[in-house]
Amino acid sequence: MFARTESLKQYIRLYPVTTALIVINLIVLGLMEWYGSSQDNETLYRFGALFDLPGETAEPWRYVTAIFLHIGFSHLLFNCFTLYVFAPPLEIMLGKWRYILLYLVSGIVGNIASMLLHQDYFISAGASGALYGIYAAYLYLAIFRKDIIDKQTKQTIVTIIVIGFLYSVIVPRVDLYAHFGGFVGGFATIALIALSIKRRYRKMMEEYEEQGHE
Repeated sequence: MFARTESLKQYIRLYPVTTALIVINLIVLGLMEWYGSSQDNETLYRFGALFDLPGETAEPWRYVTAIFLHIGFSHLLFNCFTLYVFAPPLEIMLGKWRYILLYLVSGIVGNIASMLLHQDYFISAGASGALYGIYAAYLYLAIFRKDIIDKQTKQTIVTIIVIGFLYSVIVPRVDLYAHFGGFVGGFATIALIALSIKRRYRKMMEEYEEQGHE
């Protein structure tokens, strides 16, 4: 499922939303480097990073903009690689709009968790919360939709999640709270999406049966 064998042209055609997310991340980092540095707190602040600083309150829109900012090229490269490899199957399974909803809600909930749980002042940016929402969506499908996720893919997902959270705990300056919040947000969002799809399917079947009896 996660083997990316598509050509670049095929990838763009099949996964337009994932492609757009990667391109946005690249453009934003380029602009940050042009106007300052993506590793400079002042530049991060001006471009919309999330923060908790003395005497200042983060505006609500930063919970969204921070998802598309990255602190340094290595941070960007890791997150974009994760997007490139792991996100495409989910875009196909959910459809563009549900996939966008999952991505944004996971990122926002991750940022909310980061703001609520941090005990000290901080400035934060990155797509990690949204990416952990994607991991959570796969885990949900692996548990409740075994017809979609095979055993090998499930093992891969569980391994990635375990390693990811261990990395978040061990490595300094990694926002564990954003990862945890994004994971919870993604799991809840995919559960609601699945419930919505199930109800819609049930309604369609009831309408079909009613028409059959007319």
